[in-house]
Amino acid sequence: MISGYVIGESLRPGAVFQPQGLRLRKVGRIDVSGSATDAQPRLWTLVEWEADGADVAGLADALADVLEPADGWYADFTAGDERVVVFAGKVFRYRRGDEAGRAEAVAYGRTVGTPEHQLDWKE
Repeated sequence: MISGYVIGESLRPGAVFQPQGLRLRKVGRIDVSGSATDAQPRLWTLVEWEADGADVAGLADALADVLEPADGWYADFTAGDERVVVFAGKVFRYRRGDEAGRAEAVAYGRTVGTPEHQLDWKE
């Protein structure tokens, strides 16, 4: 089982994230006024999803193609014991608990402008 989320506001205008077999789990809105940057909206739409299958690379690439490259937006998901962190045009895959793999993704996030306090995905 593959499960994750994407923030609606992180998608490029006109982009569609619709991989085959994707199922919606939950959609909610949260107020992030206390942690959003000046360039980010104060309300975020969290879209939780899941998928069966083993095409982790295809799913990650689909996300990498639709994410907004500005402001360090990313999405992440799990596939078994693997963590996948996706930025616009860039995918990181590592085993959960792999500190070096996580550090590489965090370091990249910093280079593209992801605020430090938002580099907090769960293992």
